[in-house]
Amino acid sequence: MDIPELSMALSASKVQSDWGTAMLANNLDALAEAGKSIEEMMDVSALERSVNPNLGGTIDIRL
Repeated sequence: MDIPELSMALSASKVQSDWGTAMLANNLDALAEAGKSIEEMMDVSALERSVNPNLGGTIDIRL
């Protein structure tokens, strides 16, 4: 393999690596945002339970 081909192959590998790192960072940001949303939803349900402590405590079933 000559020098120009090796250089092009290494450059392509670096571009793929940089792209993969950027996509991973993007996914991590999205997951962090989803986690914050879940925490907020859990806080809202905790507030709802404090106002209505019997909510969801029983299930009425008729057959």
